[in-house]
Amino acid sequence: MDELERLWVEEMLRWCAAEFGTRSLRAPVILPTSDYFPGTYAGTEVDVLAVVERVAGYMGVAPDRIVVEFDSGDELPDQLAFLERPRDGEAGHYRLEHGRAVVSLNLSRLRTPVTLVATIAHELAHERLLGERRIDPGRHDGEQVTDLTTVFLGLGVFNANAAFQFSQHSGGWRYHRLGYLSQPLYGYALACWSVMRGDPKPVWARHLDTNPRVYMKQSLKYLRADPDALPEWRAAAFGA
Repeated sequence: MDELERLWVEEMLRWCAAEFGTRSLRAPVILPTSDYFPGTYAGTEVDVLAVVERVAGYMGVAPDRIVVEFDSGDELPDQLAFLERPRDGEAGHYRLEHGRAVVSLNLSRLRTPVTLVATIAHELAHERLLGERRIDPGRHDGEQVTDLTTVFLGLGVFNANAAFQFSQHSGGWRYHRLGYLSQPLYGYALACWSVMRGDPKPVWARHLDTNPRVYMKQSLKYLRADPDALPEWRAAAFGA
């Protein structure tokens, strides 16, 4: 992560705090546990709709604002797609239609609950940003801001874990990428967000996969050592 990326993360998290309010920093961290996603999940459309409703509640999106479509897996325009790269195609996309948010999900691309929740969180973050007219649709870093918004609104554990995943199949190992931020950027964003929450040793970090957890720990060490990093939140987090 270079200096410009670091400054971008800090600037945009400040922007999120101004847009959504610092009260959001006191909301629960959403974790992949039965406390937040109770019941069984069999991957049916009914199950998916229940997850969408639950994630919408966590992210402050009214359920009656959302229409969910299940697409056939046909190729989607790049400007609409939340890309699962490099080989799995598009997992979902968002559009506004007749004043409502239409979230299209390709269940064949969403084989695990983690990628499902991460994709839903990303698409609903579009609703918080585009549907509520907080950013311009043509913004050059709009997708990256959307991913960062999932962190600020409490779903960052899912999106960080889904950003890069290995899986094994009959031919060996392969990897999947989901979203627009790298794991180092997610690690730094989660560390900054924790400092903003006054929680520099978050117990929930154990729910992160190894790579984003390591990046987050390294980032917290950096934030503790650098007095110029997030000075408006450092006192609550580090007593400095």
